[in-house]
Amino acid sequence: MGKQLRLALGIAALIIVILGVAFAVQVNIWLQPVPVMTAEKVMVSIPYGASSMAIAEILAEQGLIRNALVFRIYARYRGLDQGLQAGNYLLHYGMTMDEILEELSQGNVYRPTVTVTIPEGYNIEQIARRLEENGLVAYGAFMEAVKKTVPEMGRVVAGQRYALEGYLFPDTYEFAVGVAAQEIIERMLNRLQQVFDDRMQKRAAELGMDIHEVLTLASLVEREARVASERETIASVIHNRLQRNMPLQIDAAVIYALGEHKTVVTFADLEVESPYNLYKYSGLPPGPIASPGEAAIRAVLYPAETDYLYYVVKGDGSGEHYFGRTLQEHEQNKAKARKNMNNRQ
Repeated sequence: MGKQLRLALGIAALIIVILGVAFAVQVNIWLQPVPVMTAEKVMVSIPYGASSMAIAEILAEQGLIRNALVFRIYARYRGLDQGLQAGNYLLHYGMTMDEILEELSQGNVYRPTVTVTIPEGYNIEQIARRLEENGLVAYGAFMEAVKKTVPEMGRVVAGQRYALEGYLFPDTYEFAVGVAAQEIIERMLNRLQQVFDDRMQKRAAELGMDIHEVLTLASLVEREARVASERETIASVIHNRLQRNMPLQIDAAVIYALGEHKTVVTFADLEVESPYNLYKYSGLPPGPIASPGEAAIRAVLYPAETDYLYYVVKGDGSGEHYFGRTLQEHEQNKAKARKNMNNRQ
């Protein structure tokens, strides 16, 4: 009888070992990532107040884990079962339990994004309108944030309309829906710092200019140059006039002073009282009149070598300019421009 009992106990023990090994193998399978069935991501919504077991069941229903109970036990083992956050998550097949727990415990929720392009030559008010049109931030909220911020890499000059004018770098950005106005501003300021690198700053110092002066001059080039190939030549004209203490007489600055969009500047407009009226005041205006792009900045830092002092739009629809060295040559160019415009009518 004792021999039979020992045999029975031995068989029972063997069965327990076999079951234990089988269970361990099965648990190991449950712990493995679900095979990648598709490259597309899966949107998973975790409701507020959901328990770790409820979350596990949601993940199992989506086919992202193999076993809900094993996931819950593993989350508890990791000490994360009470820290899983609600929200919408973009997960994918093939993620390990650790990777899923990492996403849910850190609250890496999915936030839809909007891609917006800020063109070169936009002023701050135009930027604010573009952001509002793309559903990112209200015009008023952005302008309020602008008024409370000053550029770190530049300076503020008395008479500026906005301290940040010219410092919000024009580029294509991707922002999350619901982004704060201040975050947009910081992104654009940081982009300018990336573009206006040490080499550019060294070149500006060689020309005896600081960042604020370069951006101011570049904004004038940006708004005046209608043809990319003329940027360096227009920059040379502005440099040449500044060196001779000649008023710049730039229409784009007058339009900025008026605070309205115009294509033609009248003699009455030239009487506007503003430090941006470069017909009345010599030198550069207090600050930029728009956001210059990298090409305009480089044109200011590396202008063409010319002795031009004047330019006028040809009026033939090309957007190009006639350039002149003397006032007499400039008057002749203006006459040619008028003739071109009359021929187009």
